Amino acid sequence: MLYYSNGGPDIVLSKDEVRNAVYSSLDSLGKRERVLAIPPDFTRFHSQAGPVTEMLYEYYGQNLKDILPALGTHSPMNDKEISSMFGKIPLDLFRVHNWRDDLVTLGVVPGEFVKSVSEGKVDFSWPAQVNKLLNSGNHDLIISVGQVVPHEVVGMANYNKNIFVGTGGKDGINKSHFLGAVYGMERMMGRADTPVRKVLNYASDNFAAHLPILYIQTVVAKDKQGKLVIRGLYIGDDYECFDNAAKLSQKVNFEILENPLKKVVVYLDPLEFKSTWLGNKSIYRTRMAIADGGELVVLAPGLKEFGEDKEIDRLIRRYGYKTTPEILDAVNMNPELQNNLSAAAHLIHGSSENRFSITYCPGNISREEIESVNFNYAPLDQMLERYNPSALADGKNVLAGGEEIFFISNPALGLWASKERFKD
Repeated sequence: MLYYSNGGPDIVLSKDEVRNAVYSSLDSLGKRERVLAIPPDFTRFHSQAGPVTEMLYEYYGQNLKDILPALGTHSPMNDKEISSMFGKIPLDLFRVHNWRDDLVTLGVVPGEFVKSVSEGKVDFSWPAQVNKLLNSGNHDLIISVGQVVPHEVVGMANYNKNIFVGTGGKDGINKSHFLGAVYGMERMMGRADTPVRKVLNYASDNFAAHLPILYIQTVVAKDKQGKLVIRGLYIGDDYECFDNAAKLSQKVNFEILENPLKKVVVYLDPLEFKSTWLGNKSIYRTRMAIADGGELVVLAPGLKEFGEDKEIDRLIRRYGYKTTPEILDAVNMNPELQNNLSAAAHLIHGSSENRFSITYCPGNISREEIESVNFNYAPLDQMLERYNPSALADGKNVLAGGEEIFFISNPALGLWASKERFKD
């Protein structure tokens, strides 16, 4: 059922309008006494899920019993990040998701279904895993909050991805990431109906119907002044809520370019991007826009590691970012990659497939480390002087001397592609 649906490319929803929509939707549900909220973590700070979760706390008060950020494999939020994102909500309401241990398996998507939707590219079943708090916390309402935006693993982020990946387990996360990678990221990104989404929907329909989940989905984009605004808000308990949000996101978060770009410069906010696990959104979200033989320059002042998870970090350092065939060969030959398919998928995602060059300019990782994983290196201070983020506008810039670049101030906010690489 859809409780609220409002959005458009030119709509700006104020905080009061969002609050009224959230409150009226919750009124429709009737009284609830044990509420669990599942917002994104700090890596989705700009989703506006923080203020929305504050509204849930204002509405339910002491009946909001638990807040479980959808960490997936990300690092737990510290107190400073929680306070910055979620304002006045008490810290003792927040729980930490452990993707290896805090799990229950609701059911298993059959291997023949996964093989069919992947067009035979994988042949395995998929466990629908969630944090055990969802299944045994005796909550009479679970509210999943998040932003719908183009995504490299599932096509369009959020909806039941927030549940089965954000609070999911090792096997489910590994296999979903690998499924998306081998099916083809460029066949996935910006599309709502993908093999990974089909698997998640199967799990929702067949194994999670008993969970009282309500989805609050935002669509966020920049206005003409470059300020982030809420273009859409959708509240409901089924696919229609996500589908409406995805259709709007495809309009406001997706830039189709007439011609491929020869040089793209991406800035990674140091508070948001500390690893290539996250920072490679600079690659994922631009790869369909960059010309053959082009260059991607990544300004990464906060970069201090490759994977936020220690084991994933080790695997990235060992195998490096390589072409899809090379990584698939490595998977076939190495049990440690077979047992951590999300790492293997990430290595595929972080490759240009030898089509364009990738130059990382890190704040806290050495040249040797960057080059060891098959990226080019350039000194951050020199590149920040050459490409000063505060002096650049999003989009095309012509610098002194005539150099033309395409600048992106936050790759998490959208998807860029040339017409020739996104034909449907």
